[in-house]
Amino acid sequence: MLRRTLLATLLFVGTVHAAPLPEPVARLMKSAKIPEAAAGIVVLRGDAVLLAHNAQQVMQPASTMKLFTAMTALEQLGPVFRGRTELRSSADVVQGVLQGDLIVRGGADADFNEDVLTHMLQALRNQGITVINGDVVLDRTLFQPARLDVGQPPFDEYPWAYYNVIPDALLINTNLLKLELRAVGGQLSIVTMPEMDNVTVRSDLRMTDATCAQWEQGWRTPDFVRSGDRIDVVLHGSFPRDCVKTVNINVLDPHDYLARLVRATWRKLGGTIAGTVREANAPAPLSAGLAGASAGPQAAGTAAVLAATPSASSPAPSAAPPTAQPAAPSGAQQSVVLNNAPANADTDAGVPAAPPSTTSVAPVTTRLLAEHVSRALPEVLRDVNKNSDNTLARTVFLSLGSLEADPALGSRPLPPDGLNTTTSARADAAIRTWLQQHNIDSTGLVLDNGSGLSRSERATATQLAGVLQAGLKSNWMPEFLSSLPIAATDGTMRRRLKDSPAATRARIKTGSLNGVIAIAGYVQDANNQPVVVVAMLNDPRVAGGAGRAVLDALIDWVARQ
Repeated sequence: MLRRTLLATLLFVGTVHAAPLPEPVARLMKSAKIPEAAAGIVVLRGDAVLLAHNAQQVMQPASTMKLFTAMTALEQLGPVFRGRTELRSSADVVQGVLQGDLIVRGGADADFNEDVLTHMLQALRNQGITVINGDVVLDRTLFQPARLDVGQPPFDEYPWAYYNVIPDALLINTNLLKLELRAVGGQLSIVTMPEMDNVTVRSDLRMTDATCAQWEQGWRTPDFVRSGDRIDVVLHGSFPRDCVKTVNINVLDPHDYLARLVRATWRKLGGTIAGTVREANAPAPLSAGLAGASAGPQAAGTAAVLAATPSASSPAPSAAPPTAQPAAPSGAQQSVVLNNAPANADTDAGVPAAPPSTTSVAPVTTRLLAEHVSRALPEVLRDVNKNSDNTLARTVFLSLGSLEADPALGSRPLPPDGLNTTTSARADAAIRTWLQQHNIDSTGLVLDNGSGLSRSERATATQLAGVLQAGLKSNWMPEFLSSLPIAATDGTMRRRLKDSPAATRARIKTGSLNGVIAIAGYVQDANNQPVVVVAMLNDPRVAGGAGRAVLDALIDWVARQ
């Protein structure tokens, strides 16, 4: 009831007038020529409104939008929620040969990387499997559509950058190639990780006399050239002649990335694949583990088996797949080995150049051969909020529309809604339901991908303040607070407010886009009372640190109250 009264008060205050801003804040805004109409601010101590300035104004929140995703996920999915990756098959194993397809089923595993894949494939070798006498089927169909990156225009001029990676349910290594560039005396060497089948990196980089600190100024967007089954990643631009740098780039299509990684890894482990590596393109029906039943992990399940796909004897299509984006997971747990070999490997004969068209047939029973589960949700949210990781935030957002917690398995798919609703739409509905449960008016709220890396997402300062107030009263308040950057200490706040009384005493989610800068979080005041602080500035003149100085002045002002 108090929250409803408070929000009603904010609605009234924010609609009728904009409250006077604190003098340090107003002075910096005036100096930077940022109009006060471009600011939306709410400051609350308990249920007392200390400041409400354009509190109901719909604005671009940038990465503070992640707070909607994080709080809803903690309360809907819970602190023991974990994403999963599974290897499954319906085939028997006869004298070391898996007599059919291996399915690699994605379940929004935030920590799926090449080390995890190696452990999972090693689990097959430990079960005596040396040959996969079928295809490796990459099942990304937990999310619908399975490939949200296809057809999406670049968000900005850096489509290769890690923050632009668009996730799918089977994303590995955030789809990133790690390049170590070493130029000595004008001679450039490149080391590429991870090792992939028939993928090489070559350079068109010109050597310059620029300092190593200026290396990014000469960098241009990399691309790739496909020749049969070979892919050459090509680096463009210039590079200092005496410089060593490590760069992560997202340039390969996710199908190419995982298929070629599977192929190379399985071969290094001494295995062979008779068929090809292809994509599943129909939602997998419910089964044990990722497929849903609450039975133990050894229980049988179902998986979509797809027909009309290239086999070992059929030629690979030549069309190049669309470009997608990657992200690099960390802290992955070791995979757990179960019964027999799963379904997710690549072919020695060559990976298709594009995800082949497939036609689904009746599901068949599969069994779990190996599995991996991610870190628990609160640990993932620390990366989401402290580092403002867009790809992880989008993965959690999509998990809200596709998964539910399972105490034994970590997670399992939500049952179909019967309406063919997209995963993003189901996630949007989950967040709005949570807001309604907490009496937070969602009028004007626009959700796109739940990360804030969007030109369309919108929120009000009042809505963000409501989320933060709910966070203080949540059962999972410690987990939520521990995910936020600490002023002058870590995350995106590590270099800010070092000489302020807010240093180490403010937990603040930050956000920035071109023409947008925002903060939302908690500041301890002079009496050690927690104060909710939300501020968004939407104006081109926030660039060059001017907007950040305004927001830091607001946090400092609160800490001195």
